[in-house]
Amino acid sequence: MAVARLKFLDKDEEDLIHASSIETLEDFGVLIRSPSVLKMLGDAGAKIDMKTMIAKIPEDMVNDAIRKAPKSFVMYSLDGKHDLKIPADPFPYQGSNGIGTYMTDLKTGKKRATTRKDIADFARVADALSGIDFFWSNVTAFDVPEKTHMVHALWVAFQNCTKNYGTLTLSREDAKAQIELASLVVGGKEELKKRPIFHSLCCVVAPLSFERGAVEGQVEFARAGIPVISMSMSLGGLSAPVTLAGTITNANTENLASLVITQTAAPGAPHFYCCESTPINMVTGNIVYESPEAPLIAAAAGQMSKRYGLPTFTGSWGANGDVPGIPLSFSELSAIALTLFTGTDLSAGAGGLEQAKGGSLEQLVIDAYLWDNFKGFLRKFEISERTIALDVVREVGHGNTFLTHPHTGKNFRKELFFRDKEKLKFEATRSTAMVPEAKKIVERILNEHKPKPLDDDTIRKGNEIISELDKRLAH
Repeated sequence: MAVARLKFLDKDEEDLIHASSIETLEDFGVLIRSPSVLKMLGDAGAKIDMKTMIAKIPEDMVNDAIRKAPKSFVMYSLDGKHDLKIPADPFPYQGSNGIGTYMTDLKTGKKRATTRKDIADFARVADALSGIDFFWSNVTAFDVPEKTHMVHALWVAFQNCTKNYGTLTLSREDAKAQIELASLVVGGKEELKKRPIFHSLCCVVAPLSFERGAVEGQVEFARAGIPVISMSMSLGGLSAPVTLAGTITNANTENLASLVITQTAAPGAPHFYCCESTPINMVTGNIVYESPEAPLIAAAAGQMSKRYGLPTFTGSWGANGDVPGIPLSFSELSAIALTLFTGTDLSAGAGGLEQAKGGSLEQLVIDAYLWDNFKGFLRKFEISERTIALDVVREVGHGNTFLTHPHTGKNFRKELFFRDKEKLKFEATRSTAMVPEAKKIVERILNEHKPKPLDDDTIRKGNEIISELDKRLAH
């Protein structure tokens, strides 16, 4: 089947990036700030320096991890209606943005700090939108203890959204609590292994280092069967070489190191190759999702991921302006949209503001509506003798029209994509005209959409788990 794909690297360039990553892992190594993870890798064959906390990983460990990593699996939903089969086919699965530190208030439009109630609202809106396939908590809850805010977010999501949920982890204990909550919901840890209803984003700290809490949490998730997304955010000119080749190689090296950690902890554990790398803004130092180089880096990462046969997360989505609406230019929006042509299985970013610093319920609707129409570019097409239709060409003849031939009436709805005209109204660039309508849609969803609740006993037990964790980590 024919599918539009963005390609950046030639085969010899792929080979060079892979070889450079292996050289880095073997000769320079990665910094892992966890004695237990270092010991685990050392026992498996890595060369460990406990003083510097550097792990040098031989090529055979990398190759072994690539062989063991599953090439397909399912990310489950609570209701069974929104299960995500990996690899995605034909469209990548689209998710919301993650853990902004503020939101624009639905009534006043002003920025404000966020709470558990706001996470619940984002979860319910995401649950209702056809353009959102999985949910990340768009904002952070500041009305709960800092050390347990991801556990609270997970629990709120389970009560307000039936779709697969994406989380982060702050520590091994935090990860264990998340696993315990999910096990409670599905009926035990063995059932959770069979039906993982959430996944975890485990970010590498570029360049080439792993923070203790996150990497120890990654090990716990791997052993529990929770899909791990190994996100490299190598920023060219800041945490990676400014050259595209240097940024791509750094991201690839980090992904291979993370894959080795997951597969050493639990051979066969589900794992995504993930890259959200861009150059930095040379004035502010910020990540630049809308840069012309971003989709090229994403395309290269997608090629490397497919080289290894791994599930892929290299797409970004969402207008991501400073205020709700679409305050970006055509070329800036194009840079973000082109990352969807990288062969990615997952993409995220809907509902985000200011390079993921904040969130907006209206923006979540706008981005989801944009995605529903954009899917037309990513469909699969059959190229065969049947679809070439030479027999029809002969029947129509020279200089005549295909419009009245039965072949056209039979096939046009399968071959052509018809954009939703109402949703097209949301697509004017450099505009906030769609925001009032998006606000009405949010209000209607919050008034009318009620996901099936967890039973009272499950909620009580989950609240007890979180309450005890809050007390334990208070100091």
